[in-house]
Amino acid sequence: MSAVELTPPEAARWAARAGLVLPAERHAAVAAVANHIHSVVAVLRELDFADVPPAAAYRAGEEKHDAAV
Repeated sequence: MSAVELTPPEAARWAARAGLVLPAERHAAVAAVANHIHSVVAVLRELDFADVPPAAAYRAGEEKHDAAV
């Protein structure tokens, strides 16, 4: 999706392309949600995660302690 916001007719076209039946009264709502998601993802793409390991590297309830401490 480009920097230009998705319009309701485009949302309907994309839904049809994906094989989804989208009632006319939902076009605007779907476009608004898609635009919101796009804005959130755009912000996340700008974050610098540097040396942060992927989430799969973590185990719930476990803490890693530095051996030098």
